[in-house]
Amino acid sequence: MPAPEKSKPDWDVDAAIATYNVEGWGTGYFSVNSAGNVVAKPLKNAGGAIDLLEVVNEARERGLSFPLVIRFQDLLRHRVETVNRSFQAAIQEFGYRNEYRGVFPIKVNQLREVIEEIVDAGAQFHFGLEAGSKPELVAALAMHQDPESLIVCNGYKDRDFIRTAMLGRRLGKLVIVVVEKLEELEQTLRVAKEVGVEPLIGIRVRLHSKGFGKWTTSGGENAKFGLSTTNLVAASEMLKSVGLADSLKLVHFHVGSQVPDISTIKRAVREAARYYAKLSQMGHSLGYLDVGGGLGVDYDGSRTSFDSSTNYSLQEYCNDVVYNIMEVCDSENVAHPAIVSEGGRAIVAHHSVLVVESFGSIEKDVQVRPIEATASDPKPLRDILEVKGKLKRANRIETLHDAQQIKEETQQMFNLGLLDLESKAKIESAYWQLAAQIVALHRGLKYVPEEVKELETSLSDQYICNFSVFQSLLDHWALGQLFPIMPIHRLTTAPDRNGTLVDITCDSDGKINKFTDLQDVKETLPLHRITPGEIYYLGVFLVGAYQDIMGDLHNLFGRVTEVHVFLDEDEESGWYIEEVIEGSTIGQVLALTQWDKIELMRLVKKQVDAAIKSDRLKPNDAMKLLADYERGLQGYTYLSLDGTNVAPAPVVVASLSN
Repeated sequence: MPAPEKSKPDWDVDAAIATYNVEGWGTGYFSVNSAGNVVAKPLKNAGGAIDLLEVVNEARERGLSFPLVIRFQDLLRHRVETVNRSFQAAIQEFGYRNEYRGVFPIKVNQLREVIEEIVDAGAQFHFGLEAGSKPELVAALAMHQDPESLIVCNGYKDRDFIRTAMLGRRLGKLVIVVVEKLEELEQTLRVAKEVGVEPLIGIRVRLHSKGFGKWTTSGGENAKFGLSTTNLVAASEMLKSVGLADSLKLVHFHVGSQVPDISTIKRAVREAARYYAKLSQMGHSLGYLDVGGGLGVDYDGSRTSFDSSTNYSLQEYCNDVVYNIMEVCDSENVAHPAIVSEGGRAIVAHHSVLVVESFGSIEKDVQVRPIEATASDPKPLRDILEVKGKLKRANRIETLHDAQQIKEETQQMFNLGLLDLESKAKIESAYWQLAAQIVALHRGLKYVPEEVKELETSLSDQYICNFSVFQSLLDHWALGQLFPIMPIHRLTTAPDRNGTLVDITCDSDGKINKFTDLQDVKETLPLHRITPGEIYYLGVFLVGAYQDIMGDLHNLFGRVTEVHVFLDEDEESGWYIEEVIEGSTIGQVLALTQWDKIELMRLVKKQVDAAIKSDRLKPNDAMKLLADYERGLQGYTYLSLDGTNVAPAPVVVASLSN
């Protein structure tokens, strides 16, 4: 159905930027150029712009498969530098008497290429790593090269985890084991003695302060991790009893991921700083206060305390952390600690864009054409046409209710065998025409009834997209996380449809029907009608945090292809693709679920041989069939669309299933 936001004569690139709120969530990293294509600006205004459609076309020329993740490595480096410099600016502004020693939590994005880029970009700031599992710690020890940066070990730990951390200490690394329970402290002290090193110990405190938003249960007195006040005192006494009071170096807390409200941050930081000060006064030579994660990303660009937004900027966050720690420590006459943070989402979210192909649409409203009733047509058709003819602005809701009743009666007649298919189609076509008129009569009003909003959503199109929500956007499906989504091209033309997105999995949940908006959550997205014979490219932005790792293999759709893009002034385009990582093949995902490729080939060959013996297949045809099957095992798990002659004309559905 026509999108209400802009009329075509008023449409331009600025209208596109406003419609999709690019300036809000893009924060200077994304915009739209004069050609109507989305561009990435990895260094904001300090560097060049990269046309996403040009990257897509380059990938297609190379024969790469879609969906495609585009990583802007310069943007990743820029985020590392921005976070560190923001803390440095706050430290300088308030006269804070220590330094910032941030760490990147590997769980946010464990991909080697991402970690390598972060470590390299953070070297000048002594930016370290955080590990929450044994595999992450093994990776962190190998990647960590800077003796001044930290490795912080979080999460529950067994003997092997702790021993691996102590091996890092033997190598001269600043590996801090954060104790989550008293038993871990006992085991850490035993293992350290066995290995022959002095441990660096941190303690996670269980704050009274709780988070806000989807991850509120991460904090508070019933949190999964951390020591109570009673246990803190016991831990202090345990360390003193073995002469290792000075091994306690860090106090840690965490109030949850994506904290949208800055007041939550302030309260938690002040409470944790008080714990830090009191432990220092108990005779421990602490040096670090770890404020954990929680630094959010403004996914919808609204700058509010909504779950998918933040009501603060990065600099405000840094200012509040630094100032509140300083004020509490000064009031307690305690030296300022080095500040550690684990804000991984804010570092990696922006650097990745998922580009998906939309290759068809299901249009649920009926094309405008006159529907007339004859004497032989059933009464419900005459009734709904009469209702439709009397529609006026004053009776639009009453008309809607009458039409809904007729539609329901029509379905009942059909179920009883009293209505033929042709008549049912006419009645439903008339209903959806009338529904579109009623929605149009409410357009622009300050108040729109909920039932009319639902009707408008029902009239929207479904855009079929070559990707899996469960593999690439698991947080959207599982948590309702919103991501900014928009076309990456054709933006010099006004979008003439409203739609939702459906993936190619055989699951009704494989869809996106919630979209970012400045005021609320939209249930449809302004989109262009797909041109037959072409592919319509949609970009899902800010997907660099968690989405690369947390996806599942629903329908055995595997990892997607990705390209790493760098700015380069010497290139004609101003950029180049530095690395390509191919997506999963069919054989690879089958192997993950215990299917052996050789055994599969053997079983098929056995059937082929039987077909030859029974004369169902000629030997030459049989060998071609077997070769095709083997090639299929090497194929990509997603649909293979070449960009030409793939988009059918839109499918028009005269009615919706209930």
